[in-house]
Amino acid sequence: MLLATLGVLTILALMTAILSKRVSPIVALVVVPVIASLLGGFGMRTGKFMISGIESIAGVIGMFVFAILFFGTMTDAGMLKPFIAWLLRIIGRKPSRIVPGTALLALLVHLDGSGAVTFLVTIPAVLPLYDELGIDRRILACVASMAAGVNFLPWTGPTLRASAALHVSASALFTPLIAVQLVGLAFVFGTSWWLGRREERRLSEHPVRAGALLIGSDSGAEASRPRFFLLNVVITLVVLGTMISGRIDPAIAFMLGTVIALTLNFPSLKGQQERITAHAPAAILMASILFAAGSFTGIMKGTGMVTAMASAVVSHLPQHGIRLIPLCLATVSMPLSLFFDPDSFYFGVLPVLSNAAASAGLPAVTVAHAALLGLHTTGFPVSPLTPATYLVVGLSEISLAQHQRFTIPFLFAASLLMTLTAVILRIIPL
Repeated sequence: MLLATLGVLTILALMTAILSKRVSPIVALVVVPVIASLLGGFGMRTGKFMISGIESIAGVIGMFVFAILFFGTMTDAGMLKPFIAWLLRIIGRKPSRIVPGTALLALLVHLDGSGAVTFLVTIPAVLPLYDELGIDRRILACVASMAAGVNFLPWTGPTLRASAALHVSASALFTPLIAVQLVGLAFVFGTSWWLGRREERRLSEHPVRAGALLIGSDSGAEASRPRFFLLNVVITLVVLGTMISGRIDPAIAFMLGTVIALTLNFPSLKGQQERITAHAPAAILMASILFAAGSFTGIMKGTGMVTAMASAVVSHLPQHGIRLIPLCLATVSMPLSLFFDPDSFYFGVLPVLSNAAASAGLPAVTVAHAALLGLHTTGFPVSPLTPATYLVVGLSEISLAQHQRFTIPFLFAASLLMTLTAVILRIIPL
């Protein structure tokens, strides 16, 4: 019980520190769990927990660093300029069309089931357009997060984890939720249109001069000249296709892509050094945050705080309320993403809740359905325990606190709406 309490206090302290903006996310992610581990009596083992957590996401960190360099180099080379010009011709300069268009792009890219790929493709593609028109970057991060979060498919991480943990087929989990997901997607596009309309009104009152914000990170002639456009597109598609196929580790795909992109577009040593230097601050900052996040996750798992919190939740459930486990879980599933990482919940907590619900005659699939309505579906793009969250804020060039404050209410609303729909359709019993 003491360890569970310490875990809850650690999470709450971390979220408070980040959202208050009084300390940087790096400081909060390192200091808060270290203090908690020391207070828990784990002493020098704390360092081993941190290393274990960092090692578990080393590949993600490598992918992120080289993804920043790759997309930054391609943007500097002008690859996105024709795309932005074409997009403007198709949908105009109306945010009420651009923002839902962003949601559609993210939704289509997320068909591969990877949140990281979704953000790596969607955000760099449309961020220059948002900057060009003066649209709030928080909206880009929010809309991409909603589209990826609501799109829980049979091959996405949460569904596969729930299937493996409860020995239920992925199709049995997904098929009953199709109607629920359609309601969630309607909410995503409706909200996207509303956010776009709100931006139109704001920009009409405070207009941004068209073309005032340059596409790319350098205003020099070499950096802005769109040379080798078709070849750059082919390279980008090959890198992304290779990464999605899973045949090559994403970090390696982006590493090789970065080398090719630099050599092709900036053949001189000086040009390559300038491009690396231009994007190094963003890469180093987000890599540092990911290292800190890895150490935080390592401490939470290594100390057993995550397991203790799960056991405490189950042990405090009243016997007469066991039948309400699916409803309660679905209602709080999205916020629970802030407390548990995907593996800890789906492989550690979900089986325990499923066994407890079984004593009341509820099938395991019902508890899994409840979890999928928010736990690391709508919740994963804002959780401090998932690398994808830092990918969103890094690519959107906003702070973690800005992203969480702006996006969490929309993701929670989507989760609650889908829960209500599931109750009406009797997928979640009362």
